[in-house]
Amino acid sequence: MVESSSSANPASPLGPTPAPEQLDSIKAQLDLVLLALESLVGLGSEAMLEAAAQLGLQTLMGDRVTLWRLRQASPLRKGQGRKKLDVDEARGLVLVSAHLAQQHQAKIREAVTKLESTTAKQQPPHRVALLGDYLDTFNNFYEERMTPDDLPSPDTLRDLALKLLVDLLFYSQTGGTRKLWLALLERSR
Repeated sequence: MVESSSSANPASPLGPTPAPEQLDSIKAQLDLVLLALESLVGLGSEAMLEAAAQLGLQTLMGDRVTLWRLRQASPLRKGQGRKKLDVDEARGLVLVSAHLAQQHQAKIREAVTKLESTTAKQQPPHRVALLGDYLDTFNNFYEERMTPDDLPSPDTLRDLALKLLVDLLFYSQTGGTRKLWLALLERSR
C-alpha cells in the first residue's frame, strides 16, 4: 500500500522542496486531487483522517477542523481566513492523497477504462453511469466550494475532472506519492 515506512514522514524527501511562491498553486492542485477522489469514490473527511492516522500524520491533520483548514488553504476555495500551507502539510496531503488513491485503485482503473472506451467510440463520457456520476458530483462539489470568480466553463470543468481522473490512476500505482509531488512542483512553475 504505502511505498515505504519512511514515506509516512512528511519531512522525508519526496523530491525537491518547492519555493514559497509555488505553495499557492500546490495548495490548489492538492485540493483538486482530493476533490476528484471524493467525487469518484464518495470518501469524506473521515476517510482522509483515517488515512492520515494510518500514515502517522495525526500531528498534521488529526481532526476535521485541522483538515478543513488545510483544504481551505486552496486559493480557489470560498471562505475567509485561509491558512498558509507549509511544505510539511503539503507533503502530508500528498501522502494521504496517494494512499487513498491506492486504496481505491480498482474503482479508479474501472473509471479510466470506461473513459478510454467511450473516447475510442467517440461517445460522450457523461453517458456512462460511473463517469456521469463522477462528472456530476465533481461539478457540484466544485461549484459549491470554489469561489464564483474562478468557475470555469462547463467544458473546461469537465476536461479538468477527466484529467484528474487519469492522474489519479498514476497516483494509485507504486511510486504514486513521488509522481504526485513532482507533478505538483511542475504545475506550480
